Amino acid sequence: MANATKTDQPTQGQSIHLLKRCLKYFRPYKGQILLSMLAMGVVSLSTAGSAWLVKPALDEIFINKDEQALLYVPLLFFVLTLVKGAGRYVQNYFMQYSGLRVLEKLRSELYDKIIFLPLQFYEESQVGMLMSRIINDVTMIRNSLPSIVMMVRQLLTMLGLVGVVFYQNPRLAVWAVLVLPAALYPLVWFGRKLRKYGRRNQSKLADISVVLQEVFSGIRVVKAFATERHEARRFDDENERLARLYLKQASVSELSSPVMELIGAVGIGLVIWFGGHEVIAGETTAGTFFSFVAALAMMYDPVKSLNSYNMDVQRALAGAERVFEILDAPELVVEQGGDTPFDEPFRELRFEGVTFTYGSKTAPALDNVSLTVRAGERVAIVGPSGAGKSTFVNLIPRFYEPQQGAIVLNGRPVADYTLDTLRRNVSMVSQDTFLFNLPVRDNITYGLPGPIDEDTVRAAATSAYADEFIRELPEGYDTVLGERGVKLSGGQKQRLTIARAIMKDAPLLILDEATSALDSEAERIVQKALDNLMENRTSIVIAHRLSTILSADRILVMEQGRIVDAGRHEELLGRCTLYARLYAMQFATDAATDVAASVNPDGAEQGAAIPPAGATA
Repeated sequence: MANATKTDQPTQGQSIHLLKRCLKYFRPYKGQILLSMLAMGVVSLSTAGSAWLVKPALDEIFINKDEQALLYVPLLFFVLTLVKGAGRYVQNYFMQYSGLRVLEKLRSELYDKIIFLPLQFYEESQVGMLMSRIINDVTMIRNSLPSIVMMVRQLLTMLGLVGVVFYQNPRLAVWAVLVLPAALYPLVWFGRKLRKYGRRNQSKLADISVVLQEVFSGIRVVKAFATERHEARRFDDENERLARLYLKQASVSELSSPVMELIGAVGIGLVIWFGGHEVIAGETTAGTFFSFVAALAMMYDPVKSLNSYNMDVQRALAGAERVFEILDAPELVVEQGGDTPFDEPFRELRFEGVTFTYGSKTAPALDNVSLTVRAGERVAIVGPSGAGKSTFVNLIPRFYEPQQGAIVLNGRPVADYTLDTLRRNVSMVSQDTFLFNLPVRDNITYGLPGPIDEDTVRAAATSAYADEFIRELPEGYDTVLGERGVKLSGGQKQRLTIARAIMKDAPLLILDEATSALDSEAERIVQKALDNLMENRTSIVIAHRLSTILSADRILVMEQGRIVDAGRHEELLGRCTLYARLYAMQFATDAATDVAASVNPDGAEQGAAIPPAGATA
């Protein structure tokens, strides 16, 4: 994934660009935002009006003893407070509405981008990190516009109060606002610091998500090796690093408020000193002065609030950097299919000089492989670990793209077919059985459109030798299996994946070491299910246990990314040293060993006895 180098201190241009990207997501809700802005103006005017009421309250009520003022001033204050509360409610509700809708859209957009990325992206990325981007980082962006709107509201409130103080006493107002420019520098400085720590915090949160995902997913391994304390220490280390970062952020955040208050105190101190002289000299009334001071105190409060909302904006920008890093990365290209739907019977699959190398490797996983598989054939692939067997079958549904050569299906390159129709016509059953945390029925019918007849589901389960144990589950076909099917044994999980493949009913079947992780008893049952699955289908079988492929029409022997020989079982035993060795290692019998020894390095048969093709382990 993208790992562009970023400096700790973002440039002004970068910040503005990110801000524009964030605000773009709020455009569909401009009506709600406009209502919020109007309500914001009402709140600002109400705040300024409350400050202005201090003058008549002091001068007319407490000094001049005006009974009429005693009626209208409290009434006006009540009305202003009511209007201000209503305005604040309308403003906050519509901003929250807009923010939550943007949060929903951004999460969906990011998830849609990630889920359509090629398989190689997931092999190079950590699941916990991806979860953190979708959950934590997107949540921070949600606060961008509401915080900006609040900053605008505080600015408008401040301007309204500036108008009040200049109306009350222009000379004092000049002294009061002199300190305002001094508040801008700490606002910018603290914002940059908080942006830097916000980015680091999000990165560390992703690291913790990675640790949690790994440990909880591999809890059986943790228990088996009794490494709970080690994993607890590893989590504690990551957690302690996160706490240190949050403390640094809290230090900057908490320092900003006293600094802003200190700047405000300087302005208020100057006003009290000069204003006190004017009151003592009789040049102004006490009501005018205290109205002025009230407006001034209210004016500095928005200045302090600006700092708080600026923190939210900086945190939002830190999250935006990480989200848009995935959305905008040019190298993260979603999978692209062709325009032709694959809606015809399977006839032929050809590999024509196919070469494929994984990104981090130098040696090719497949090296100039050519092969034709015809309809109805059962083709088996054997070879040592790392020979390229799984890579070979993973290229067929285009999980990877070959660097050289072509894969042709029914006379047309597989890249010409739409991805969904191509993959729906290929069933894969591998040793890595994956079941969703859904009812048994939904796992069997996964990926199939529309409601599925109950009898059809049961028929598929019966063919996979799964119906019997499913009926014994607490809720039968409605039993929720738990994450990754944790409530089932390995053989039971494999039979459910076979039932899923039977329901898919694809013409081309790929079995990738489907029984390698099972014990002998489970293997026998699963092998019967696989025989039902392979019936009337073109099959490509990667076998860890050679007993599963002795009846194949052709056996391909692979080594170091090449097909070194092909033929039936009896033929390969007589001429292929590698195949004879694999056969001997699998069955570990004296007869098999004699067969391996009877084949000379040039592949000439020495006439030793050959075990029958139907031999079993």
